[in-house]
Amino acid sequence: MILFDYIVNLSIFSLFVSTPFVIRSFINHKPLKQLYLWGGLYAGIVSAVLVGLSFNEQGYSYDIRYAILILVFSYFGQGAGFITGIFALVSRLAASENWEPAIAGWLIIMVAFTVIHKLSSRANPIKRTAILSGAYLIIYVITVPIIFNVFRDNPIFHLQYLVFVMLGVLIGSLLIESYERLIRIIAEKKRMEETLEESESKYRLIAENTSDLIAVMNRDLTLSYLSPSHEFILGYELAELNKMKIGVIVHPDEADLLLANLQMIFEDNGAMPMEFRLQHKEGYWVEFESRCMPVKGKNGIIEHIVMISRDISERKKAEEFLLQSEKLSIVGELAAGVAHEIRNPLTTIKGFVQLYKSDNRIINELLLSELERIENITTEMLSLGKPQAIQMNKANLRDIIENTIEFLSPQANMNCIQFNLNFEESSFFIMCEKNQIKQVFLNLLKNAMEAMDKGGDIEISLRHGREGECVVSVRDQGCGIPEELLPRLGEPFYTLKEKGTGLGLMICHKIIKQHHGSITYKSKVNEGTLIEISLPLAK
Repeated sequence: MILFDYIVNLSIFSLFVSTPFVIRSFINHKPLKQLYLWGGLYAGIVSAVLVGLSFNEQGYSYDIRYAILILVFSYFGQGAGFITGIFALVSRLAASENWEPAIAGWLIIMVAFTVIHKLSSRANPIKRTAILSGAYLIIYVITVPIIFNVFRDNPIFHLQYLVFVMLGVLIGSLLIESYERLIRIIAEKKRMEETLEESESKYRLIAENTSDLIAVMNRDLTLSYLSPSHEFILGYELAELNKMKIGVIVHPDEADLLLANLQMIFEDNGAMPMEFRLQHKEGYWVEFESRCMPVKGKNGIIEHIVMISRDISERKKAEEFLLQSEKLSIVGELAAGVAHEIRNPLTTIKGFVQLYKSDNRIINELLLSELERIENITTEMLSLGKPQAIQMNKANLRDIIENTIEFLSPQANMNCIQFNLNFEESSFFIMCEKNQIKQVFLNLLKNAMEAMDKGGDIEISLRHGREGECVVSVRDQGCGIPEELLPRLGEPFYTLKEKGTGLGLMICHKIIKQHHGSITYKSKVNEGTLIEISLPLAK
């Protein structure tokens, strides 16, 4: 019967210890304010319930309320312990008539527990529980059977009582420690999730807002991640790119080399820089510089390659432009030197040929023609190589174009060529060196006329372009220029004419650049050529 009573007490005790943990698991895991107060009140109520479930033996009441008291002192401190102890004493006095041993034992235990708690303040709750349990066993043995002479001749009764109290302490400690460990695991998991989420958010913020292309490639050369910048730079939707094989959009001249390099990275575990071209959805090629970094898996084998690629099309153009500028500078210096060295003897030779023009007239005319051609070349070379200080003045671009056309009209009429003018407004004022701009239009219109050996119309228009700019368009009906040759127009000594010097368009480019403008060409064979010049308007 006594065993049954103890089992009931232990069961109720375990239920009450577990209940607050279960309730808190459904609410939150934040620490409660004044935890010692709430813990003491709850433990006091539990101890009162356990006293109510106690059994009487010859006028003495027995229960496991001191198991609660030990746990409260260990985990909540002496404040909560006193609250629990008062509840336990009051309920004990209400349930039994033997007040003297109950009060005396309670006082001794409370004093001993308080002292032990202060001395073991640096110990963890488990050690403190073991110390308090040992102290309780000593106090019980000294006071109950020896001092108060309660069932001194029945040590088995006291032994089983102490065993059940210690079982209560053990079960309670296990429940509390299990809950605390679970809370720590949950808190650590939550912290790791928050850290992971924060880290992922930062990386996503970087990956989704960078202009660089970030891609993750698997061993089978499929892509497992593509940054949104692919859509902006290549024009494809990410879903389209994910379905494509990498060799589809890579330039055919570079596809095999790229795939071989990627395979080499997987095998040799080494980072590798690469340059390649990818095809935009609209068909043109975009140049990229890529850094490929291998990423190992759990087994130490390279499982992924992270590719960070940057559009270097503009940089390539800048490098090409810089190279072109350097070439022009060298050509200019060479031209100036050559022209200076040959101009003086040419003048002398030309003078003597003119003196003797009466004899051998045909030969002399041929010599004079060729000398004039050489003189023109040297003049153009000097204008190209010699830096010229230009005086910028405000002028009406329409007047410059009309004066140029007036000068070329007789030659145009002889070749059955008609100039058609289309001016958007009467005035387009620019800051310019008038003679240089006139030289540009002379060169361009002469080129257009020479390309129209069967005659035709040359359309000349002047209109507003982008804000603060005007655009001059010259469209002829000549033989046209192959599209692949258009990028070379303006290079030194590059010409499509049989007797051309290749310096006329180069000088035009130089003049337009000095005036902060730009010149572009569009042409198709047998369909004519369109030249557009943009110049800034005077403010």
